[in-house]
Amino acid sequence: MKVLAAMSGGVDSAVAAARAVEQGHEVVGVHLALSRMPGTLRTGSRGCCTIEDSMDAQRAANLLCIPFYVWDFSERFKLDVVDDFISEYESGRTPNPCMRCNERIKFAALLEKGLALGFDAICTGHYASILTDDEGNLELHRSLAVAKDQSYVLGVLTSEQLKHAMFPIGASASKDDIRAEAAARGLSVAAKPDSYDICFIPEGDTQDWLADRLGSTKGEIVDMEGNVLGQHQGAHGFTVGQRKGLSIGKPAVDGKPRYVLAVDVKSNKVVVGPARALAVKELVGSKFTWCGKAKADADEFFEALVQVRAHGEQVPCRVQVTSDQMIIKLDEPILGVAPGQTAVIYLGSRVLAQTTIDSTVSAVDDFSTASASISQSVNGAV
Repeated sequence: MKVLAAMSGGVDSAVAAARAVEQGHEVVGVHLALSRMPGTLRTGSRGCCTIEDSMDAQRAANLLCIPFYVWDFSERFKLDVVDDFISEYESGRTPNPCMRCNERIKFAALLEKGLALGFDAICTGHYASILTDDEGNLELHRSLAVAKDQSYVLGVLTSEQLKHAMFPIGASASKDDIRAEAAARGLSVAAKPDSYDICFIPEGDTQDWLADRLGSTKGEIVDMEGNVLGQHQGAHGFTVGQRKGLSIGKPAVDGKPRYVLAVDVKSNKVVVGPARALAVKELVGSKFTWCGKAKADADEFFEALVQVRAHGEQVPCRVQVTSDQMIIKLDEPILGVAPGQTAVIYLGSRVLAQTTIDSTVSAVDDFSTASASISQSVNGAV
């Protein structure tokens, strides 16, 4: 089988490519250039798109004796990931750029080009497993390395994309095992630190980065009753659940921290309140996809698990999928869920579906009528 190995320059993708070679596949390595101006030093770029990363990927490919190319996907990445990220924040939503990158770059643009060039599959270093059910349908499952499991960010994959996806290290027991294997193979990236934060925000300061692109406009920070507590430089720089960077001089009456409850970009107001006001009991999304075969009778509520953050906990829930929306009723409240986040549905270890959250329903009755500001809708209404 002809396999295109996406090599980020990290240890996971290097070992994944090595295993694909050992399995007898005809492997070609490719590094995606996602920025026209990548950082040259890891200390100045905390993501996975530096010049050093491409060089690390090249060295790994050379050691494995496989062809290696760098493909320029920077324009597609800017349009589908970076511009989408900016647009979502500008609308008062909180996007997940890693989801968009997997959906639109690695398993859309890259797969499309790979198939056009005659490749059969895309190989990556994600921690997740593809299994086959009794009827021969492909399913995406959690990795055994629970702490490193990446099935959440792969929840956007469709059944057709699963047919052309390979995760050679997906069933690995731990990251330590992968590093040990890399060292044994002589790969120079064996001890390379993991990438973190958003790759296109080098300094890790999302609020400052957004301000440079969306500008700064003074607005008010208010409590649930509309009392002004402070000022900010742009509502688009805040997200539901945020605690730091609020710059409120006056402490709460009870002395407890306050959190962002809602963001209204139209009025440029940020609503804050106590942690318990963040609790939500229901999530609704209009854009959803099935990961593999769709569940039969999904128009009736069924029991499942939901995860709303990459390394968040799974929460028992009941799910209903209609022709135009997915409704998720939580068995226990989740704190700080914002429109724009992704809810991934699991059946046991299997990834079943995903949706982008449009709205939530508060789990705190005395706050639900106190102010419409905790209504977190797709329109950003406060």
